[in-house]
Amino acid sequence: MAAVFKALNARIRANPYTDYLCSTHFWGPASNFGIPLAAVMDTSKPEELISGPMTVALIGYSGTFMRYALAVQPKNWLLFGCHVVNFSAQSTQAYRYLNYWKFGGREKSLEEKAKLGAESIVDKAKGAADAAKEKASEVAAKVKN
Repeated sequence: MAAVFKALNARIRANPYTDYLCSTHFWGPASNFGIPLAAVMDTSKPEELISGPMTVALIGYSGTFMRYALAVQPKNWLLFGCHVVNFSAQSTQAYRYLNYWKFGGREKSLEEKAKLGAESIVDKAKGAADAAKEKASEVAAKVKN
């Protein structure tokens, strides 16, 4: 049985493409890509859900390991790309966090929600007033008859 695995491994390692697909230089970044994909997906979520400390930690993590992806021999460009995507997405999240919590984005958001709520109330009041006018005119018509 060991001879079968040894022969299979030799066959895989003889082909450069299958050798790469079976290496940690491929599977490490492939499994790590979940972090940047989640970060990119999170850019569409509301700003109040962003964790500032976690964003800073992930920016530091990606910045550090971008350097180490290029320090190993051979250079791991796939891992480098993974960390570039994560660094970019986390930087976007950091901008959104700072804009919301430190630079007045929260107040603008609350003001916008209040305006929408007020407009909704005004529309409902107008609808109720129109319905009351119609009912009053119906009652007035019945009284005249």
